[in-house]
Amino acid sequence: MPSPLTIAAAIDTILAATPFDPAYDTVDTVKIGDAQQPLRGIATTFMATCEVIERAAAAGANLLITHEPTFYNHLDTTDWLEHDPVYQAKHALIERHGLVIWRFHDHWHMHQPDGIYTGVLRALGWQPAHPDAPIFDIPPTTLADLAAQLKHKLGITMLRAVGSPDLPCRRVGLLVGAIGGRVQIDVMSQHEVDVLVCGEIAEWETSEYVRDAGLLGFARGLIVTGHAPSEEAGMAYLAEWLGERLPGVPATHLPAGSPFWFA
Repeated sequence: MPSPLTIAAAIDTILAATPFDPAYDTVDTVKIGDAQQPLRGIATTFMATCEVIERAAAAGANLLITHEPTFYNHLDTTDWLEHDPVYQAKHALIERHGLVIWRFHDHWHMHQPDGIYTGVLRALGWQPAHPDAPIFDIPPTTLADLAAQLKHKLGITMLRAVGSPDLPCRRVGLLVGAIGGRVQIDVMSQHEVDVLVCGEIAEWETSEYVRDAGLLGFARGLIVTGHAPSEEAGMAYLAEWLGERLPGVPATHLPAGSPFWFA
């Protein structure tokens, strides 16, 4: 009788299906837990919040694959949190459920095509208009209507926009996550998009560029969805993708949602 598949072996299988360079300095490592235990089930998420951890355990998963950090910083360093009560309680919660948390960020983005973008584009129903840039031609609409479409298709309760609500939108740039203002502005400038849809911004960069553009007579718009809503669909797609690589292993997606409420 074959030995049961371990979590470590499952992770190796996943990495073998993505561009993997052992010398690459990646954040895609096990953050906590014993990866030598037999794999019972997988949950995917954008963020391993305490709520997601509880839901993963209730679903019977013992491998939780997260896209972003578990312990509040990019590298998941925890020495600075050693005496923090929130960190201590979250660490204890994970251990109590016997979970392994593994981050799958760099390799999922490096997958061809990018796994996050694949899931987001499936949710939006968009097709690329440019072979080498995240540019999309959509049926003519307004900035306000496009914002409403994004809320519906990505399950967003609230987003932010800069520009006239009546701005005609046909060519859209899409930059998920937190790629930075310079890249966001370059996409708007080089590809003459009507509107940029992005995950998050530094509020003194892209939003101010778009505000100045409008005052100077350039028709530009910006929609900021929030980091999590811009990428969650890519982690939902991962659960489906895993079914083809790890047949017979239950895999489910658990959305993290947004921590924000709006006063």
